[in-house]
Amino acid sequence: MLSSADTLFAALADPTRRAIFQRLSQDGEQPVRVLTGHSGVSQPAVSKHLAMLKRAGLVNDRRAGRETYYRVRIEGLSPLIDWMSLYGAFWRERLDALEELLARMDQ
Repeated sequence: MLSSADTLFAALADPTRRAIFQRLSQDGEQPVRVLTGHSGVSQPAVSKHLAMLKRAGLVNDRRAGRETYYRVRIEGLSPLIDWMSLYGAFWRERLDALEELLARMDQ
């Protein structure tokens, strides 16, 4: 079974899913037909990509009549932000050490 972080990374690994997620992030809630028009892939393919994004916790959907609308769940990015913060601390420490080394070399 994949962890939530693994599912998130797997969802964002695909360029089409990233593009769909980015469009929803920038333009707000969209119906599937609009997302399909911008994606360059078929409606069934877009629906599969949206299902993966939903499994990863990155989008929510709602039905309105015959259409399904999707919107971003920004809190779905939490595992990515947590993972990045670990590496941010790592690189800050490394850069601080490099700065200290360069300062000692200049003396």
